[in-house]
Amino acid sequence: MTKDHGPSIKDDEPYEALREDGASKQKAAAIANAQASDTQNPSKKGGQQPPYEEWTKDALYERAQELDIDGRSDMDKDALIKALRNN
Repeated sequence: MTKDHGPSIKDDEPYEALREDGASKQKAAAIANAQASDTQNPSKKGGQQPPYEEWTKDALYERAQELDIDGRSDMDKDALIKALRNN
């Protein structure tokens, strides 16, 4: 039985599945709500940014800082990419 997560979560089933897979509450809510919306399609590829491998380490660090990723100052480029993808 799917738990009711209140009015801020539009579709509880994918929210719970994403949380079980390790997604943060914020990320799970955003994806579940987007999937429940008729005007959004989260399964389609988004913007026109190049892949993280083409970013500079400084740009990756700035993005990690925006997302408040812990330990970013000690990470090399590969670790930053992995952390950004897992956020």
